[in-house]
Amino acid sequence: MEKYSKIIQAAIIAVGLLMLGLCIKGGFDNFTNKDRRVTVKGLAEKVVDADKVSWNMSVGTTGNDLNAIFGVLNQRIEIIQQYLKENKLDGKATITVNSFSITDNDANVWNERKPTYRYSVTRSLNVTSTDTKLISELQAKTSDALIERGVILEGNYANYEYTKFQELKPEMMSEAIAAAEKTAQQFAENSHSTINKIVEAGQGEFSIDDAEDAAYQKKVRVVSTITYSLKD
Repeated sequence: MEKYSKIIQAAIIAVGLLMLGLCIKGGFDNFTNKDRRVTVKGLAEKVVDADKVSWNMSVGTTGNDLNAIFGVLNQRIEIIQQYLKENKLDGKATITVNSFSITDNDANVWNERKPTYRYSVTRSLNVTSTDTKLISELQAKTSDALIERGVILEGNYANYEYTKFQELKPEMMSEAIAAAEKTAQQFAENSHSTINKIVEAGQGEFSIDDAEDAAYQKKVRVVSTITYSLKD
């Protein structure tokens, strides 16, 4: 009887040691897997048409008689307005004529020579529109077209914006996350593992820059950084 009791006790101890070993191994594996992770970046890009444009044109001249200068610049502004009307901007844009900008050259105390003309005056005209493609095409030919009408522009600049970014954000975030997951899966395959859960994920870095193909287009870009845990 005592012999069987010792055998049972030995068996219990053996089973206990086996279970302890399995627990230690499982804990070690969990600890190891916990530290196995990969951080990847996912990129999504999209070229879109800008949905707002502000186009500024300016004319200028010099002289000693302000009234005469104002008359010359007003005439040039009228020529520009007529040109824009002929190009069917009515209803597609808002046109604003700004105030005169006057520089009194005699007030320049750093100029040792007396200036030829006392006044330098400029006046600008601003066009705002949502038809960015139309404005881009028109701006490209405006300087030459106005020269033929006797008007030389001192400034001819358009600023294009994309304001509907929030509408595009969810779609691009999904694309960036999918790209990150694909990269993580490739890394896991190369290391004979599989991706498990997302450990960390950023909000994504967004940028809007000028596109290369057309002045009225923008390139929207998002980069997401995501860390995945790995398992065997």
